[in-house]
Amino acid sequence: MGFLEKISKPQDLRALSSSQMKELAQEIRDFLVEHVSATGGHLGPNLGVVELTLGIHRVFDSPRDSVIFDTGHQSYVHKLVTGRQNFDTLRQKGGLSGYPERAESEHDIVESSHASSSLSWADGISRAHQLNGESDRYTIAVIGDGALTGGMAWEAVNNIAADKDRRVVIVVNDNGRSYAPTVGGFANHMAELQLELQKRLDEVRLDRRYDRALDSGKNILQNSGHVGKAVYRGLHGMKAGIKDMVVPNGLFEDLGMKYVGPIDGHDQEAVEKALKAAKKFAGPVIVHAITEKGRGYAPARADEDDQFHAVGKIDPQTGKPLGASSGQSWTGIFAQEIKEIADERPDIVGVTGAMMIPVGLKPMQQAHPNRVIDVGIAEQHAIAMSAGLAFGGQHPVVALYATFLNRGFDQLLMDVALHKAGVTIVLDRSGVTGPDGASHHGMWDLSLLQFIPGLHLAAPRDAATLREELREAVAVNDAPTVVRYPKGTVGEDIPAIERWEDGADLLACTGEADAQTGQRDVLLVAVGAMAPLALGVAEKLAEAGVTSTVVDPRWVMPVPGSVVKAAQNHRIVVVLEDGIRAGGVGSRIRQEMRSAGVDTALNEIGLPAEFIKHASREQIFEETGLTVEKITADTLAQLSGEMVPYAREKGEAPKNAH
Repeated sequence: MGFLEKISKPQDLRALSSSQMKELAQEIRDFLVEHVSATGGHLGPNLGVVELTLGIHRVFDSPRDSVIFDTGHQSYVHKLVTGRQNFDTLRQKGGLSGYPERAESEHDIVESSHASSSLSWADGISRAHQLNGESDRYTIAVIGDGALTGGMAWEAVNNIAADKDRRVVIVVNDNGRSYAPTVGGFANHMAELQLELQKRLDEVRLDRRYDRALDSGKNILQNSGHVGKAVYRGLHGMKAGIKDMVVPNGLFEDLGMKYVGPIDGHDQEAVEKALKAAKKFAGPVIVHAITEKGRGYAPARADEDDQFHAVGKIDPQTGKPLGASSGQSWTGIFAQEIKEIADERPDIVGVTGAMMIPVGLKPMQQAHPNRVIDVGIAEQHAIAMSAGLAFGGQHPVVALYATFLNRGFDQLLMDVALHKAGVTIVLDRSGVTGPDGASHHGMWDLSLLQFIPGLHLAAPRDAATLREELREAVAVNDAPTVVRYPKGTVGEDIPAIERWEDGADLLACTGEADAQTGQRDVLLVAVGAMAPLALGVAEKLAEAGVTSTVVDPRWVMPVPGSVVKAAQNHRIVVVLEDGIRAGGVGSRIRQEMRSAGVDTALNEIGLPAEFIKHASREQIFEETGLTVEKITADTLAQLSGEMVPYAREKGEAPKNAH
């Protein structure tokens, strides 16, 4: 029986010796490789935080002391030492979440995995402890993987640093390769000297007597006339100069926070020593740890792109993917097309928020390195900056995961749309994403974007329409355009029977329209990737003797007039979308129909306005009723008058249409 199996709560770690802790760290890495390779998940980041997480739980007392993980994908080790070692169904329906989740454990606090927010949480929690008179409770935030590039983190640091008695420990998990040591014996020797000198300095600087001595000396000199003040300025400048030579991140102390480091984040004793010193200081402290993403797993370390940041199912021995799809992904299609567009147009500029490879901008960056901008985890800045690029004559294409659009909404509304800026936003992983759960589903965008004046929103149904609509989007230079598509593999192209004059595509007509009125039973409006589902419903309705029309608006905003016109000649309209129903495309079409005096009943088929837990895309569609069987059954009930909204009677003419 190994040490890991004996750990059911953080306090169990304190009984282990230094040598036993090293063995435990290795067991954890072996466990992670074995289990995450079988389920998929965030492997590299968790291999890098083993010693840090163990040290935090040995020095602090969770859950009394609050431990917060920024970009919570680095919380697997935390789960293991807080009683959650069943990783067999990690990120699967009913299994452990890939992120902290309060329902799983009292040790989990922040469920959102959107980066750069942990320090704001730490600020709020530590303030609450003060207000409650609980001055002995600590708040520990683990922030890394680029999250310090987010402006929100610095807003929080500014506030935390203002209170010298706030017991906040910020652990910077620095695994960026920009901090890798320079190759060469002299550089290695200097790095060793720097680390040793830094350890000695930290011991002094985290002693309250050091602060008291500095304050006393400062007061004496500044109260000693012009000579004393001059001496103080000289000594203070010399201290700052020495500090800048040996402390690689003096910015934190300039903000008023104590800084410890850099320390070797894989040296268990060094980690715990630094954390104990930070705890003893009993004020705001930054602990800067240098770590390796993918530590201890050769395939991850050899991966130049991202050290196995996130993997699907892989062979644990080789790191090679298992059962990889042979089809092209939506992201891959975008990557090819935007690179070709950039080849043709020198004004196209790609913009990403620390996700060059995941969103597909890498090929364009390789071909045009000066025309792809990575702003870090800073979506607000990315979108506002793009308005400036547009003003300067460029056409920026901002590629984001749909879930992260929320963070730049104000800038899209006020900086881009208000100024009629020609900015294209490409939303990858829109709709249901599956195993990453509530914070990563891209299901909010269709509702968020509906009321932005002048915005054009496209939802391609296949690879051909993605290419086509992307080109149409970047041709618009006086308004924001958005192109959104889901995660996963693109299916077969779905050709249109006919393209209507305003760009909507007719995909199918089943059965014969009424000979006298021209009326058909059901108008199925398919939003983007929901086209195959709509076609499946049309087929099932035909088997029941129900006529239908399937239309893909292509550009769902503004609503094509042809879709509203077609609604007049049907008994009911059914809109299928993979966003939330509240305020979605169906809602917008209903409003446009009412404005045009079209009284046809409309049923919105989409996702509920709820936080949907992790499961496969298919399982979530099943649970939320986005299946051929459920939609067909409901539509038949509406046609027969057994379920609201009630369809128009067969042969009944629309009222007051104009």
